[in-house]
Amino acid sequence: MVGNVAIDGPAGAGKSTVSKLLADELGYLYVDTGAMYRALTWKVMNQNIAMDDEVEIARAAEFTDIELKYDAQRVLRVFCDGQEVTSEIRQQVVSKNVSKVARIAAVRHHMVRLQRRMADKQPVVMDGRDIGSYVIPHAQHKFFLTASIEERARRRCQQLDEQNIPFIGEEVKKEIEVRDEMDRSREIAPLIKAPDAILLDTSCQTVEEVVDEVLKVIRGE
Repeated sequence: MVGNVAIDGPAGAGKSTVSKLLADELGYLYVDTGAMYRALTWKVMNQNIAMDDEVEIARAAEFTDIELKYDAQRVLRVFCDGQEVTSEIRQQVVSKNVSKVARIAAVRHHMVRLQRRMADKQPVVMDGRDIGSYVIPHAQHKFFLTASIEERARRRCQQLDEQNIPFIGEEVKKEIEVRDEMDRSREIAPLIKAPDAILLDTSCQTVEEVVDEVLKVIRGE
């Protein structure tokens, strides 16, 4: 058994896509921690809780059940309190607000408990911003993916275009920059590279090339 795999990095570095393919290759559960925070953000917004009301957001988190399940085609589905929200959590308005929710200490403590429980039950590929440094620091393999801000913005614009979501390129880039700063400056488990994580710049690599590189490291090739 390979053991748990932690993949960290900023928005748009390719973590989710690489992690999904890696989990499929290894036959592991893919734990999309970003989707978990997005699910809670979606719930908070639908309950009309103000984004600056940390007490109410923390209370909502405490009573929120989030599940990650594969369907028959091994597509990961996200459920919030029993309702599937796989598509809803990818809306741009959720993307704009998720860092505000994720930076709240009580929210992170609750999510980390759920994530560690998943990693204890079965081998996982888990991606996020503080996985190797905080959530599962004893993961057998750790990677930190990065890419230039220009490339990350380009990827995000391409994703929005494929989803037929209108966007302005410069605004997308600015949103990523703001999100980066929020992730790096938060007090609880900020975005950092774990000392023992392998740094991979994906700016000029295809997803398949990155997955191959990660697999070679994991398999000791």
